[in-house]
Formats: sequence, structure tokens, C-alpha cells
Amino acid sequence: MKNGNALKPHDRLAAYLADDMAAVGDLIRERMASKHAPRIPEVTAHLVDAGGKRLRPMMTLASARMCGYDGPYHVHLAATVEFIHTATLLHDDVVDESAQRRGRPTANLLWDNQSSVLVGDYLFARSFQLMTEPGSMPVMRILSNAAATIAEGEVLQLTAAQNLATGEDIYLQVVRGKTAALFSAAMEVGGVIAGADDATVKALFDYGDALGIAFQIVDDLLDYRGEPNATGKNIGDDFRERKLTLPVIKAVAKADTEERAFWERTIEKGKQEDGDLDHALTLLAKHDTLSATQADALDWANKAKAALAPLPDHDVKEMLVDLADYVVSRIS
Repeated sequence: MKNGNALKPHDRLAAYLADDMAAVGDLIRERMASKHAPRIPEVTAHLVDAGGKRLRPMMTLASARMCGYDGPYHVHLAATVEFIHTATLLHDDVVDESAQRRGRPTANLLWDNQSSVLVGDYLFARSFQLMTEPGSMPVMRILSNAAATIAEGEVLQLTAAQNLATGEDIYLQVVRGKTAALFSAAMEVGGVIAGADDATVKALFDYGDALGIAFQIVDDLLDYRGEPNATGKNIGDDFRERKLTLPVIKAVAKADTEERAFWERTIEKGKQEDGDLDHALTLLAKHDTLSATQADALDWANKAKAALAPLPDHDVKEMLVDLADYVVSRIS
């Protein structure tokens, strides 16, 4: 770990939860094994070992610890959350025809689409096996609902992402589905397995929901003004993929007839020419939509922190509050 990163909240959280995270890693490697289909661990290992922050499973461990849990099953639930997340990444990269994730070639590029889809299916199945092991019906309800909500959000995005009629309400619905649902479920199950009261579990859910929304808004903003070396993405990938994200939705809402025609051609019809990305960036600047998008992300980060405010003081609580600040600090 570089010294410059040592104080980042997710690094502090990872250090605090190091033993638990090691146990989650061991369980993931054990459960992604396949006696009959060696392609499964090959594809899964490519993603699991890609150096992601593993924020979602960390959130499950953090919420369980914050609520005083001392049993073994938070590890199973954290691994479940990571399997669901990894399965959705495999499927997303096929749907988006992506060639790069976290700065590395995607599984569909290294193997093929069939392998990515089928291994994703296998990981979903593994996640359902894992979530049954604590023997908690509420836990199974939360995680199975999250899996359904994620799939629903992805399908909604298919139709909404290239339709200029898509407003901020539909965008929020998509984000709640494809991103925030797993953040909120990850937090919620940690509290449930620890036997926390309803008000605490609701606070954990609200934190995860708001953090997930802030996280996705920041991601969508960085697509138009991030550093490719830092994000692993190229500037304008969403534009090229005709994804109607918040910065563009805000620009479309303020567009005159000529500007609307530009968005119809490039996003709805997909007829993109050289110079279109630069023109898109000019329109975003003209209507100041990147600043407005940043303000929305900060607002959601503040909602996340407010959700935790009533909970008792705890080292983990402090780190989770800092994490909300850190998520939006990437755009400052």
C-alpha cells in the first residue's frame, strides 16, 4: 500500500476488517471452484483478483461489526454480496460490449460472451447457496430481493438510457436498481444477522441506499471529467455507448431546438461523428450540468451521513461517515 493511500477511508476500513476480509477471500476462492468446469474459476479469478476495493462485502462486515455481531455468518453474507456483484459485472460487460474494466481486458474479451454470461449465472447460483447457510429468512429475503432489483434496474436502463424522455426520476430508479440496491442490502444484512433493532437496520439501509446513489452519480460524472489513468475508463465512454446519464439528462432539460436535435442524433439514433464528444462537452459546460451533477452527489453523500447520525458512536461508524465524504471527494 502506498503511503499516500494509507489514510483513505476504504483502506482504514479494510485494515480494521483485515481478518474478516481474509476469511471472505478464502470463502470466495473455495466456492468459485468447480470440479467439472475449470473455465469457471479461471474467469472468476480474473475479476476477483483485479484489485477492486471490495466495498460492498466490506460494508456487510462493517455493519455487522458495528452492531456487535460475533458469529461466523457475516463472512458468508459478505461473500454472497461479492458474488452477486461479480456476476453483474460479467453480465454488464457483455451487454455493454466493454473491452476494459479496472484497467484490464474484460472477461468477454479474453474468453467470449458465452463464458461471461454462463459464469455469471454460476456465481448467481453460488450466491443463493451461500445466503441460505446462515438459516435466516429475513437475510434471504433481503439479498434475493436485491438480486431481482439489480436485474430489473439493468433492464430498465436498456430502454431508458437511449430515450431523451428519460428524466431524473427514471435515472434515479435505474441507479437505485443497478447500484444502490446492493449497497443498501449489504449494509442491511449486516445489521439483521447481528440482531439489530428495526430502527438501526433502517438506518443502515438508508446509508447504503444514499451512498450507492452518490457512488453512481460520481461514476457518471467522472465519465465526462475524470482521469482515465485513475478511473480505468476513457472520457466519454458513456456518450459513445449512448447512455443517458445525469449530466446529459440535465443538459437535455435545458436544450434549445438545435441542441435537442444533436442529442437525438447522437444518443437516440446513435449517429455519432468526429467532434461530437467535444460538442457534447461544450453543451454540458454551457448549461453547467457537471456542477449541478456534483451538487447532487454531495447531497446524497450528506443523506448517507445523516442516516448514520442517530446510531451509537463506534470506530466503524466514523469510517463509514468518512467513506461517504471520500466517494464524492473523487470529483473535487
